[in-house]
This record gives sequence, C-alpha cells and structure tokens, in this order.
Amino acid sequence: MELLYLLYLVPTLYSCLLIWKMLEERRDRECYILNYQCYKPPNDRMLGTEFCGKLIKRSENLGPNEYRFLLKAIVSSGIGEQTYAPRNIFEGREATPTLHDSIEEMEEFFNDAIAKLLEKSKVSPSEIDILVVNISMLSTVPSLSSRIINRYKLRHDVKVYNLTGMGCSASLISMDIVKNIFKTQRNKMALLITSESLSPNWYTGNDRSMILANCLFRSGGCAILLTNKRSLKNRAILRLKCLVRTHHGAREEAYNCCVQREDDQGRLGFHLEKTLPKAATRAFVDNLRVMAPKILPVRELLRFLFMSLIKKVNKNNTPKSAITGATKSPLNFRTGVDHFCLHTGGKAVIEGIGMSLDLNEYDLEPARMTLHRFGNTSAGSLWYVLSYMEAKKRLKKGDTVFMISFGAGFKCNSCLWEVMKDLGDPNVWDDCIDDYPPETLDNPFMKTYGWINEVEDPNTYENIPDFLK
Repeated sequence: MELLYLLYLVPTLYSCLLIWKMLEERRDRECYILNYQCYKPPNDRMLGTEFCGKLIKRSENLGPNEYRFLLKAIVSSGIGEQTYAPRNIFEGREATPTLHDSIEEMEEFFNDAIAKLLEKSKVSPSEIDILVVNISMLSTVPSLSSRIINRYKLRHDVKVYNLTGMGCSASLISMDIVKNIFKTQRNKMALLITSESLSPNWYTGNDRSMILANCLFRSGGCAILLTNKRSLKNRAILRLKCLVRTHHGAREEAYNCCVQREDDQGRLGFHLEKTLPKAATRAFVDNLRVMAPKILPVRELLRFLFMSLIKKVNKNNTPKSAITGATKSPLNFRTGVDHFCLHTGGKAVIEGIGMSLDLNEYDLEPARMTLHRFGNTSAGSLWYVLSYMEAKKRLKKGDTVFMISFGAGFKCNSCLWEVMKDLGDPNVWDDCIDDYPPETLDNPFMKTYGWINEVEDPNTYENIPDFLK
C-alpha cells in the first residue's frame, strides 16, 4: 500500500514542481518600465511664428505659390508655435548641414535625457545590460549606440542593438526587441533610446510632397528604462501586456508612400505620397485584427460577431473616416482600454484614428495637445503623449494604455500597457500643463502671414494630402 502511495506521490510532486517552475519562469519574463524621460530642447531652438516666417522667406527656391501652399499646410497641421528644430536651422545653415550638426543634435539629447533618467531612477550606467537605440535617418561610424556607451561608460558586455530606417513606429519595434530578450534572459536591465535627426533632413527645395515634412517633424526624443527583475516590480510604472507589429512592405503602394529621396534638383528630403492614408488604413486594420482579441473582453468580441452577422444580413453602410477612409469599428475598445496613446502624425491623422475607433474628445486630447506643443517628434511622440496623461494625473493603478504608431515601410505597431501605480511625477509638461487644453488651437500663422493669400492661385492647394487637411 505504501509503495502504491509513493507511486502516486512522486509524479504528483514532480508535476507540481514543473508547474511551479513554469510560473516562476513566466514571472521573470515580464517587461516593466521603471521610468522614462522625454527631451525638451532649450528655448533658443523654439520655432516661433516670427522665426518660421523668416525661415520660409529666406528659402531661395520658394515662390508665392509655394508660400501659400506652406501657409495652408502649417495652419492645417495642428502644430503650435512652441515646437523645436535643430540648431543649424537657426544658424541659417539648413541648406548645408554637416555631419557635426547631426551628431551634435543627438548628443544634446543623449546628454540631457539619459542623464536625467538615470538620476531619477537611481540606476548606475554599470547596471545596464541591454542598449537599444533607434534613430531612423542618421547612421554614423562609430554608431550612435557606441557614442552612448562611451559617454556613460557602459559595461564591456552590454548587448547593443542599433536600428535605423524604421520611421515613426521604431519605438515599439525597439520595445519588441527588449521584450523578446527578456523572455530568454532573467534579471536584466535595458535602456531604450528613441529619437530622430532632423539636422541633415530639413528640405530646402520646392517639391510640395517634400515640403510637407518641414511642417510636421520637430526635434525631440525619449530615454526609457526597462527591466524584468522581479525585485524591481514595486518600482515599475508600467507593465507590457501585449505588442503587435504589422508590416506592409510587400505592397508597392504602402512601400512607396513615405520615402526619403532626392528631388529633381538633387535636394534630399522626405517624400509623402497621397496614398499614405490608404496605406495607413490597411496596416491599421490588419494590426487591430490581431490586437483586438488580445485586449478586449469576450463579451465585446461576441457582441462584435453578432453585429457583424446583422451587418451582413442588412448590408448597412457604416460611416467613413474623413482621413483614413476606414469604416468606423463596431468594436468598443473602451471595454478593454482606459487610455489611448496615439501617434502624433498630424491633426487629421489623430482625428482619423479617433473616428475609426469611435473615440471622444477626452480620448484624443493628449495626442492633440502633444502635436500642438511638441509637433511630430517621430518615434518619440508616443512618450510625449503618455507624459501629458501623467501630467494631467489621468493614469491610475490598474489602468490600461493602448499605444498606436505608424511608420514608413509601411508599418503599424501597437501595444497595451498596464499602469502599476498612480502616476504624476514631474516631466516635460510641467511648465505649461496648466495652459492645456487652451481655449483655441488656432494657428497664429494665418493671422500674421495671411496677406499672402491676397493673390489666389487655384493650383496652390490642390496637392495637400487628406491627412493634413
């Protein structure tokens, strides 16, 4: 009898041991954010209305028609007059940037954001095990990641990943790299750096599809500290629940809608095609198709299936998004999401996503205000939106934050975070958060430079894409 008891006991204990081990390993695979630090350039790099006017007027390649086109694009962009640009723009050297300008721009960001992040997190550079850097439009030798290692004297065995060309969605791609490393390596600390170099990429020609980038992109960046150490769980502010990446590079239309290239005169710039909204829509839909079952409750998914069947029977036409052309989703994402952190690709991009997901003014406010205050800071823009939510004391323990980003290629990446504790630490919004949202987001450019419209040319506005109108 005792032998029979032992025969049952041993496999039972062994099974319990395996289950316990699996649970322990799963706990060590979590991806936590300990802290993050957005970069705010100095005030002498702020693009005010007066300076923007001087910048446009000193462009030798622009005529009256281009001036009117730029005025319309800037006024429609949703960007305010307190955004930031590279230093060489203010020195009048945007047409002749140097490698030194590009490196100096990045090092100003590295020296400020990383130092502040490590200080407030009480983490030494020697504790960093993994470094991931994404700067899409600048590649140097030694790499930018090597410059960080040299500046902060990271360990000789630090694992380094240096990403370029990933566009505005690079931040979540970098996050995916860290997440996958954390699945296989325990007790690690990762430093993620996300930004963009504008110094060598300010367009000085007159191709309207490339002028638009100057109206949207602004300087900025973010440094993020992540870990999977169980001992640091109580210090974490966010936990990654899931992440989905979608890439439509195999489709020619999607691949060619956002391209860095030279114009007919050989001037380097960033070309935005009119097909961009359509490419964004397709990538967004495919991404949500995978993400929705991961973040929405079963009752909402069942309701969606039921509504889909009714729609097929009745063949009703659903409203179209004014920007992306996507149909309004019958899914109610608020059943699984508390906050929406949207890519600040432009005023109409934000409104298009909002219409597609049936979001309200409260949901869209963080992205709109971030676009107005900081502009489109490329891959770093999501973290300025998150900072706005934190500055407004919106993020409470247990809340979920849904991040959505788009990037050249064409890519759509999204992820869901769980807030680990009430958030409200000081950040880049501190000096102006009480002024947001303002009574009006009207752009002062029209009031100051509206005289350019006195002589109207019917061809002036015809090339402005939908996502800027």
